[in-house]
Amino acid sequence: MAQEPVFRNICLVHYHEIGLKGRNRPRFERQLKGNIEKALSGAASPLTGGCVVSRISGRLLLVLGDFEDAWAAARRVALIPGVVRVSVGLRTVQQLEAVYEAAQWLMERREAAAPWQTFKVDARRANTNFATDSMELNRIIGQELHERFSEKTIRMQDPDLRLHVEMVEGSAFVYCDTMRGVGGLPVGSAGRVVCLLSAGLDSPVAAWRLMRRGARVTALHFSGRPETPDTSEHLVVALKDALAPYGGMDRLLIVPFGSYQRSLSLLVPADLRVIFYRRLMFAVGNAVAEREGAKALVTGESLGQVASQTLDNILVVDAVSQLPVLRPLIGTDKQEIIDEALRIGTFELSSQSHEDCCTLFMPRNPETHAKLSVVEPLWNELPIAAWVDEILTGLYQR
Repeated sequence: MAQEPVFRNICLVHYHEIGLKGRNRPRFERQLKGNIEKALSGAASPLTGGCVVSRISGRLLLVLGDFEDAWAAARRVALIPGVVRVSVGLRTVQQLEAVYEAAQWLMERREAAAPWQTFKVDARRANTNFATDSMELNRIIGQELHERFSEKTIRMQDPDLRLHVEMVEGSAFVYCDTMRGVGGLPVGSAGRVVCLLSAGLDSPVAAWRLMRRGARVTALHFSGRPETPDTSEHLVVALKDALAPYGGMDRLLIVPFGSYQRSLSLLVPADLRVIFYRRLMFAVGNAVAEREGAKALVTGESLGQVASQTLDNILVVDAVSQLPVLRPLIGTDKQEIIDEALRIGTFELSSQSHEDCCTLFMPRNPETHAKLSVVEPLWNELPIAAWVDEILTGLYQR
């Protein structure tokens, strides 16, 4: 293997939607840069040689002291919303001999890790400060590398290895390894929401989808205590930790809700209990959102999945909310939700058995087509404002 040249180890962070933001683009880039710096400064992502993050020509550049650190950083950064892909490679001067040496080192390193037989060069210059145009760059770099790797074959379609060379802002960036990111927008660019977070499959996926669209999430969990054990509370704490690499859920508030469900079960018709549970949750969610400066509620509801998620019942429940209620899973089926939970790392936790408020004092035949004209008069007879105040006093952060 060729001796490692004295080049800088780098990650190139590519984004897409941010590039379409026009005059607002710098704000989104600053937000993404800050999120990356925060993610790489934590104890969970120690980098032996440190990391410097800067902006270059439509992407972000991470310069690291060690090549293995570059890989560690790339794996962490790929999980950050706003990142479409992360490339690991080397930065050198804009001289062809230096590019050849960097390319050879990277290609030999890849050969040692995963043997390859065919390759292609994708070279481009970002501006005319470098004399050779992109087409000629591809030809001469490809020819030189073919001579150095004479036993390998150049293949234009579906090569085993694709070497990228970019002449950008006075430097040459050379890489052949890229990992896919989660895409979307950087967390913090779309305000704050309050997500009703259970320990089940759906709501963690809904929260992740809002984080991926740039929202910061305050999670609000309704525990069945004191009528049930606190198992669900431990699970939602673990779910918050599982979602931590994405960087968007910064608060988890827990409401002991069981005694209020008991009261409602005694005061309203059995078939309407679920409707009243949900309306009280939304009333609490609105009050928490006011405290948190949040602009919307989020739930993991999917249309028709359970009795409370029919259009009629959604209408009656939403009527109590002063804020928009976002349902990112509304048109998603259960298998799609399971697949996404597996992908984001919440499935195993959400699959653990637990008791929570969702199964507490449930009627045998819940109403599926509730009417506001029936629900509102009963609702107005209840001490809702007093209950909300009590709940706000009794909730706690985990």
